Amino acid sequence: MPKPRSGDTNGSNQPADGHDDRVVTKSSPWSMADTVARLSAVVAARGMKVFAVIDHSDEARRVGLALRNTKLFIVGSPSVAAAAIEAEPLAALDLPLRVVVWEDGYQTKVSYPSPTEVARRYGLNDDLAAALASIDAATSAVVDR
Repeated sequence: MPKPRSGDTNGSNQPADGHDDRVVTKSSPWSMADTVARLSAVVAARGMKVFAVIDHSDEARRVGLALRNTKLFIVGSPSVAAAAIEAEPLAALDLPLRVVVWEDGYQTKVSYPSPTEVARRYGLNDDLAAALASIDAATSAVVDR
């Protein structure tokens, strides 16, 4: 079972406002199922690809453990990822980007590594950094009403 969390975080040990240098978290007004469907649709509509979906909560259930509803999407543009990895091979450790949709009590959240931090970590140029930052607009489209 998940441990109780203090009131000043959002369950991810980052500030409740969702801003952190390393991770961005956005609250979704939609259910878990609707947020997952919206993420898939937005990614496809923006010409990006869902490389994989890992259902952590389902995998936990399979081994007899309880875990809040948690699905990890590996998403991105193959051309952007290839260009970044060509520029800096170790960027493959963070690309394609990961987006986790998870439940925090009765609230659905969408979290992902800060694209600015990913670009900084690997010294990517401004064009590649801007291309990675497209995940910000995509996730906003998922959670906006």
